[in-house]
Amino acid sequence: MLTAEQKQFYADKGYVLLDNVFTTEEMDEMSREYDAVFARAQGSRMEGTWTGDWQKTAMPEGGDFTVHSIHNLQYHSATFMRMLVQQRMMSACRDVMGTENILLHHTKAHVKPPGRGSPYPMHQDYHYFPYRHDSMVAVFVHLDDSDVANGCLAIYPGSHKLGPQKDCSSDPGFHHLDQEQFPLSGASPLEGRRGQVAIFSYLLIHGSYPNLSDRVRRMLLVQLMSAEDEPLKMMHLSPGQGLCLLGHNERAEKDIRKRHTPLSTVTPEEKTEEEKKTEEEEKTEEEEAS
Repeated sequence: MLTAEQKQFYADKGYVLLDNVFTTEEMDEMSREYDAVFARAQGSRMEGTWTGDWQKTAMPEGGDFTVHSIHNLQYHSATFMRMLVQQRMMSACRDVMGTENILLHHTKAHVKPPGRGSPYPMHQDYHYFPYRHDSMVAVFVHLDDSDVANGCLAIYPGSHKLGPQKDCSSDPGFHHLDQEQFPLSGASPLEGRRGQVAIFSYLLIHGSYPNLSDRVRRMLLVQLMSAEDEPLKMMHLSPGQGLCLLGHNERAEKDIRKRHTPLSTVTPEEKTEEEKKTEEEEKTEEEEAS
């Protein structure tokens, strides 16, 4: 699906913005179902604004800023399960990732309401789910026209080549970079029209602007990895993670004795050396503290 120029652009910049991945009918259906999912979730906890010291300098003043967030949309509507295996989207991801075998990591949706949509600090998705070969990509579907005014993506083009940068978050539940080294003001807007799809590396440094406009900004994101890749840490585990969306997965569990084992249950022999070392260090610290 991608041209040679688009593939090279992705290699150089760490992202690519695509047209005509979804038909008008598909976008209309996703938009309706998206709104229906959020309508059914009224009264549920959906706050997706990141906490931490970054807010002291990056959060706009004078408003109750918020982001409404729901994860794992394929569990809420079959529309989003069909989206995950849509041929044009999978073809584009195959071309970007360089593999015929693609697995699901997770999906999520963020709604930035008019006038008070929270920004996101500059970060790399790597820190939430590091993988050995850095195959992870994000597929960002614009459900609305998105620009700086209503809180579009902000990126540092080419920053994926820097590799993982230092996690400077003050809140262990969230991960962001040094906001003085990578300020939102120094980033480039990645604006998109309704229906356009941005695919970017999980090493690309990115965030997003606040929504100070009178328009809503809705997005749908799918995180994917190569079936040949493996996690460095077992973290950010989501329902459906590891679902094979394209090709096959030779690493899938075949032992019938483990057919009921949840993804988050990992035996000692299955853990990476890094995980074993971390557990030993934590155990030593606990013993010294007691």
